[in-house]
Amino acid sequence: MTETPEAAAASRAVRPPLLTPPLLLRFVSVLGASASFHLLLLVVPGYATPAGGGGAAGLATGALMLATVAGEFATPALVDRYGYRAVLAVGLGLLGVPALALPLSRDLGWIVAVCLLRGLGYGFTLVAGGALTASLVPAERRGEGLALVGIVGGVPALVALPLGVWLAAHSGYGLVFASGGAFALAAIASVPGLPDRVRASGRAVGIGEGLRSAGLRRPAVVFACAAMVSGIVVTFLPLAVRGAATGAVAVALFVQPAAATADRWVAGRVGDRRGSAGLVLPGLLLSAAGTLLMVATAAPVVVVVAAGVFGTGFGILQNATLTLMYARVPTAGYGTVSAVWNIAYDVGMGVGAVAFGWLAAATGYPWAFALTGVAVLTAVVPAHRDRWPRSTTAATGP
Repeated sequence: MTETPEAAAASRAVRPPLLTPPLLLRFVSVLGASASFHLLLLVVPGYATPAGGGGAAGLATGALMLATVAGEFATPALVDRYGYRAVLAVGLGLLGVPALALPLSRDLGWIVAVCLLRGLGYGFTLVAGGALTASLVPAERRGEGLALVGIVGGVPALVALPLGVWLAAHSGYGLVFASGGAFALAAIASVPGLPDRVRASGRAVGIGEGLRSAGLRRPAVVFACAAMVSGIVVTFLPLAVRGAATGAVAVALFVQPAAATADRWVAGRVGDRRGSAGLVLPGLLLSAAGTLLMVATAAPVVVVVAAGVFGTGFGILQNATLTLMYARVPTAGYGTVSAVWNIAYDVGMGVGAVAFGWLAAATGYPWAFALTGVAVLTAVVPAHRDRWPRSTTAATGP
């Protein structure tokens, strides 16, 4: 039966508001953490290089990501004990203060120590902030709300990555480090206005239980496979595309996150109306298709199209998997969902970059992209099992 215009209007009228004062205030810490992290992300490896060459650059980035994952694992327990505000404020502080201290020394040990602290802080902000955000968004509009927060955090990342490199080249490292520190520290002012704890329904879900639960593990594995390609694109596309086609790299590296950001929003709106479970498989197939198209490294137009196709699939998966995971736990399990999803993101990116480097050295870039696309397709099995909406919770078995 077709819905009448009056019924549709009534349905829209009862939808709860999305942009509430607490959510708008939460945007401040999202912006501060994202801008601080991404301003320094590509700059610190260059700052570390005189201390030990390319190995020092890799060590700095590796320390940052390792500490981020460690912070993500620890955050749910810290939030349970100290509340959202304390953990989020400490996370922002650990992003900001060490950034300001970076110019004090160019010794590799000092740089690695700073990266460890900043990674730990970023992990705190991702998981504590993510769980708090999910609590502030109405369940009926969760997909749309998470997409909006993704845009708020994604746009500064798009701007800050190239801006940090440009500022370092034209104004020196000191300005980049000071700016990165200031963004994070300024955002702390918004934290006292956020809820410290939210009324949680159901029982708490630990990290171990969340990883064992098929209802959370399947979407996390699917998302990790796509995140693996995201790390590969950022790291290796400039190396794989050479000669006259290198101009396409800059376009592709803009198109991919832009498409992901736009389609994350679309997926959120569609998911709220029709369910997010049905979006997981299409998102995975688009991600795999974009990866396979990257085989044509000598064709600039194809490279840009491939980045757009992959970005579309990745954006859909970002929203659909996270929304689906939140729907499968009670409110008390939101911290664990945020941790598991962010761990899947970071581990997927890190493992993908390392494995692809070894693979490309043995096979060349076209074959490496082809084999990676096939590897992504192996996640079709868990994606297919999540194709239809389920009432499964984290406490349910496989």
